Order: sequence, then C-alpha cells, then structure tokens
Amino acid sequence: MIIYTPPEPAKSIPVIDLLASEETTARAIHKACRETGFFYVSNHGIPSQLIKGQFDWAKRFFDLPLAEKQMLHMSKSASTAGYEPLGGQRLDSQDAKAEAAPTFYCGVELEDGDPLLKKRWRGFGHNQWPANLPGFREQMLAYHSAIRPLGDRVLSLIALSLELPADWFSPLYDTPNATVRLIHYPPQPENAEFNQIGAGAHTDWGDLTLLLQDMVGGLEVQNASGHWIEATPIPGTFVVNIGDLMARRTNGIYTSNMHRVKNNRSGRDRYSIPFFYGPRPDSLVEPMPGCDSTEHPRLFPNCTAAEHMREMFRRSYGYDPADAAAAA
Repeated sequence: MIIYTPPEPAKSIPVIDLLASEETTARAIHKACRETGFFYVSNHGIPSQLIKGQFDWAKRFFDLPLAEKQMLHMSKSASTAGYEPLGGQRLDSQDAKAEAAPTFYCGVELEDGDPLLKKRWRGFGHNQWPANLPGFREQMLAYHSAIRPLGDRVLSLIALSLELPADWFSPLYDTPNATVRLIHYPPQPENAEFNQIGAGAHTDWGDLTLLLQDMVGGLEVQNASGHWIEATPIPGTFVVNIGDLMARRTNGIYTSNMHRVKNNRSGRDRYSIPFFYGPRPDSLVEPMPGCDSTEHPRLFPNCTAAEHMREMFRRSYGYDPADAAAAA
C-alpha cells in the first residue's frame, strides 16, 4: 500500500536521467509526481535529427496558407485529426483572453479495412495530410512510431514508483491512444492585455504527456502549494507530465497539475510538440493496487478511458466526437 502524505511544494522541476538505475529513477519520479506532476527526462534515446526534423516540419506546416490548413480542419475528421485554428479550444474557462494556439493533430494511422475503424475511437483512423507538403506525412509517422517506446519506458518507471511490476501498464497499452500534436504560438501583440497568453491554465487528459519544447520558453507549471514555476527549456530533454487519467488511477496520490504557456515576452514564434499517451479506449480506469485505503478512500468513480476523454473533449470543444463520428 502506498502511504498517502501531503505533497511538498517544489521550487524547480527535476531532470531524471533514464540511464540511471531503475530504483533511482523510480524514486525520483515518485517525488516529482507528488510535487508537480512534471519532470524532465534526459538520455531518452530519441535521435536528435528526428527531433530537429519534427520542429522543421512543424514550421513548414504552419507556414502554409491558411486556406490550405483550413482544408484539413479537425471537424472534417471522424478521429478529430487535422488542423485546429487559433482559439479553437477553450482551455481556461475563467480567462476569456487565454486562447489555445493553432495546432495540428496526428493520431494512430489505420489502413482501410482495419477492424478498429468500426469502433470509431477518437484518435484512431485516417489522418489528414496537406496536399502540397511532400514528406510531412512520413516525418509525422516516423516520429509517432519512435516516441511510443519512450512512453512505454516512462510508464514502466511510473509502475515501479508505485511499487508495482514494471509491466503493470502493458495490458492497458496493447492498443494505445497515441497522438502527436504540433503547436505554434505566435508572438503576442504589443498591446496584449495582461491576461492574454498563449494557452490558459489546464491539465492534460490522458495518462502521460511527453513534450518537446523549443528554446523560446514560456511553459509554466503550478506546484503543490499553488505557485507557478517555470519549465525552462533544457536541450536534449523531454518535459514529462502526468494527466487526469493517471491522477484517477493513483487516486490523487499523483497529481495532474495545471500548466499554461506565456508567449508575450519573447517577441518570437514558439513551437512545441506534445505527445499525448493514453490506454486502450475501452479499458477500465480504476485505482491501481495500493492507491486506495481506509485512510485514503476513493476520490473518483470508475470509468472507461473513452468515457473520460469524450467528456473532456465535450467540455473543451463543445461537442462529443463520438456523435460527430457517427454522423460522418
């Protein structure tokens, strides 16, 4: 049983070396997931050239004419893959000036005839690709394929950090919900209001997010005491954070903390590339072994991953993707 104790506020976000021993990394992850829900990972094994290519292709995509990008609007996709324009998603309902930046989503690519197409799961299906950007599809799918093993590696360390077998998550991730997102944060105008920022305060929805951020900076994370701290870009690392599903699984022992993006000081374009990693959509989300007890009773009802994701999508976008898929 994991003994529940109140988390301590962190003043910084730790860097965890994935070449260190499993015991060392698991212990560091446990501490980070209690204090901020965020940590960096170094020595992650993703080739630097693939990372550089991902940023290069992101810029090329967002440099396309708006009309070409609008042809790929995510509302045209049964799996909600494609382009999302500025302000398409509401992240911070308490801050009318906090609008999400332009985005491109790439989900799990399925071939015609794949039986999973009949399930109409969000994030699974046919991605939308720009007609006038040859090589973009190949880069996105190569990165999507390379990043998944890193997600599995981090999940195994999270399991160990909770005193569970390293392969505890494996049955839930035989058909994972895995989405690569490209985000472009244009510089804020000089006359921007004080509360006008790139992305409002929000939590992520799934189990895990692996984030590539460029060197412009702007990501801020809320710690256990409610104070905001900067997630300063560190070359050669990913920023990792746990999401709402992991908070539900751990019965609140691990924290899905608020984070936001401020891009009103750099005067430059900012690009970031999160990878959202979640379990098989029809898998049950319930407390992991040892995470609920008489002293720390259950905080959340059971649900499936798909039910949770659909509800979060509805809150953020104003419609249910399953309804849209059925009508397509």
